[in-house]
Formats: sequence, C-alpha cells, structure tokens
Amino acid sequence: MNYLIGDLSDIVRVSKRTLQHYDKIGLLKPATINDAGYRIYNEHSVDQLQQILFYKELGFSLKKIIEILNSPNFDLLASLQFQEKIANEKMRQYDQMIRTIRQTQKAIEGEIQMSAKEKFNGSLFDQNPYEEEAKQLFGEKAIRDSKIKMAQFSSIELQNLWQQQFKKLSKLRNSKPNSPEVLKEMDSFFKFLNQHFGNYSKEAFAGLGMLYVQDERFTKNIDQYGNGLAQFLQIAMQAYSSK
Repeated sequence: MNYLIGDLSDIVRVSKRTLQHYDKIGLLKPATINDAGYRIYNEHSVDQLQQILFYKELGFSLKKIIEILNSPNFDLLASLQFQEKIANEKMRQYDQMIRTIRQTQKAIEGEIQMSAKEKFNGSLFDQNPYEEEAKQLFGEKAIRDSKIKMAQFSSIELQNLWQQQFKKLSKLRNSKPNSPEVLKEMDSFFKFLNQHFGNYSKEAFAGLGMLYVQDERFTKNIDQYGNGLAQFLQIAMQAYSSK
C-alpha cells in the first residue's frame, strides 16, 4: 500500500514538516515521487519510520539513527529485539523512580523517614551513568571479576589483545550477522571475554553489544577497525546470545 505524505502524517501523528526534514537529512526517503511532485511512501517506509520513532523515543540522536538504519548489516528483527531490551531496561529504571517518588511523598507526609541516599534511588539519578549501566548489564560480580583479570595485564598487553580481536572481527563485518561463520566467531569472542575479562553470561554479552552502539566512546574506538563494525557486532552478538 502507498501513502501520500499527508496520509502518513495522519497515521503516525508526525507532522509533514518532520517527514520533510527526515527526507532532507537522508533519514527517511520516500519510495518515489509522483508526476505531480508528491512524496509517495510504501510499507517499507512505514517499517523504517517505526524504527526511527522507536530509536528516537529510546534516546538515540537522529545522526546515530541514520548510521544504524543505513548500515549494510541492518536487520529489522534484530533491531526490534535490541529495542525491546533497551525499553525493558528503561521500564526498570522508571519503576524504581516511581517507587522513590512514592517513598518521598510518604516521607513528606511524615509516614516514613528517608536518608539522602534513598531519595536518589534509581539509575536515572546516577552520577556516573556509563559505569552504572555496565553494572546493570553485566552485574556487580562480573565487574569485579573483570577488574581482577584485567589486573594481570599491562595496558599495552590489553591494547594488543583488543586490537587482535577487532581486526579479526572486522574482516567479517560485511557478512550476515546471523550466518554460521559469524556465529562461530561470536562464540570465539564470547569465550575470549570470559577467558580474559570476567564471567559473562549470554545476556551480558548482548548487553556489551548494546553499549558498542549506545556509547559513542565505544563506537568511535571500534569503528576505527572498520566502518560500521560496532553496529555489526551489536547485531551479531545479539544473534549469538538469542540462540
């Protein structure tokens, strides 16, 4: 089914100006332009717009969304699974925030007492969101184990280990993320992490892949070994962890 820009705007409740802007920056191009000069969108456009709005709601910048959707390794199903994981994490954060709000109300009414620390329960208030996100994804024990194992290496040795891994993984970045060859390499990567850096569950492994695209520090560092490598690894690590 095809949609004029006004039809799509009404269905999605996004302004025509926004859709025009998405077209201008290369985020959502119409399927075609008719003889009268009107933008025509199709079902693929609808799926793509859904992805854009989901990522936008989850806090991704338009620049990052363009990178994700334009990646040659983009897979719609894997992307939806990735979004579900982030949404579940945000639900957990907001649940904690709601509990803290209710406790604070009770404290104001004199029903309970709250310490200053208790008033800031919930990762939405973290002083160091990056570290706290890692703790949530990997667990406290994994973080401690990782620090112990990393202490066995010099900084140069650690750098060499990672370089070897990312150079090897970069050679596969144009392959299908769920292909047998890539999944076999993800198994090796999973074992590499557990051998050298801690005790990772498959959930934690998928969480690490999420950080590769959520945190620009990871993305920038990893993509130096090959354009789009971070996005490829996120999808491949998710595919491996789902099996």
